[in-house]
Amino acid sequence: MTKLFSPLILRDFEFPNRAWLPPMCQYQAVEGLPQDWRLVHYGSRAAGGFGLIIVEATAVSPEGRISPNCAGIWNDEQRDKWKEIVEFSHSLNAPIGIQLGHAGRKASTHPMLPGYARGSVPLEEGGWETIGPSAISYPGYTAPREMSAQEIAATVEHFAAAAKRAVEAGFDTIELHGAHGYLLHNFLSPLSNQRIDSYGGSFENRVRFPLEVVDAVRAVIPQGMPLIMRVSATDWVTGRLAWDVEQTIEFARLLREHDVDFVDVSTGGNEHAEIPVGHEYQVEYATRVRESGLPVSTVGLITEAQHAEQILSDDRADVIEIGRAALKDAYWARHAAEELGEPLEPLPSYSRAK
Repeated sequence: MTKLFSPLILRDFEFPNRAWLPPMCQYQAVEGLPQDWRLVHYGSRAAGGFGLIIVEATAVSPEGRISPNCAGIWNDEQRDKWKEIVEFSHSLNAPIGIQLGHAGRKASTHPMLPGYARGSVPLEEGGWETIGPSAISYPGYTAPREMSAQEIAATVEHFAAAAKRAVEAGFDTIELHGAHGYLLHNFLSPLSNQRIDSYGGSFENRVRFPLEVVDAVRAVIPQGMPLIMRVSATDWVTGRLAWDVEQTIEFARLLREHDVDFVDVSTGGNEHAEIPVGHEYQVEYATRVRESGLPVSTVGLITEAQHAEQILSDDRADVIEIGRAALKDAYWARHAAEELGEPLEPLPSYSRAK
């Protein structure tokens, strides 16, 4: 059996293979409500054979959306629409998870789609006031308001309430978005967190809020449900105090103590930086984070089946997430399985295809 198409067990759940679809923003929601686009988009990838589909960053509150076009799960109507998508995915025997997030200082921005402006959406055009650990803006964006201790506590509750709805919608796993310059990452990184209270300054203080979110979510989901955290392993910033891989490893050790089961490793997003995008540019960070004792995924410009298989065979990661290649080819996993000589069971309606 190939490594890429071997199962992975986390808690009580068995994922059929290790080719996963990472969260990728679709910008196709109305007032946070998923539209039929997502049924088609995720349904196609469910048919495509991925071992797990993780739906895009889904806001835990209205002000937590990345853009006005982003989806949420802060009310029951949204939950029920997600449930339709989950049930269709399950009808194809495809596991599906949800990424819960709050965009923090990168909220209220224009969708990253052709034809849209870049940067923050003005209040008069439907934008809203953003919040963060400190009143420090992401370059080119409107500065956020520093969160009070009461707002931090309320946001923890928003994550817990969203997690409860995700369980009610039938998702198989929950991923918390602690990467790419959004709220949890904002608290972790000294670039964006310059608080002088118990949520800022030392490493122990900067990880406090993310760990409170983890604990609140774990408390409301089934014991057997896997809990995943997505991290940016480095800010890619030198010469200033920033988030780096050594802190990420220590954070992952704490996540393990707080009953997180898996780390989805990415990088960057909290500051403009020179990132050496290229062959395997993020794999080494995933390998380092494995030092925490938790299994990890890696992502980024991994497009070929043999390449994905080699990374796993070399014991450098436990899962490969296929992003942009899966936007081009919804059936990437099925094609990869055929290429590696381990074809997946054909879909009944497509059984005549050779």
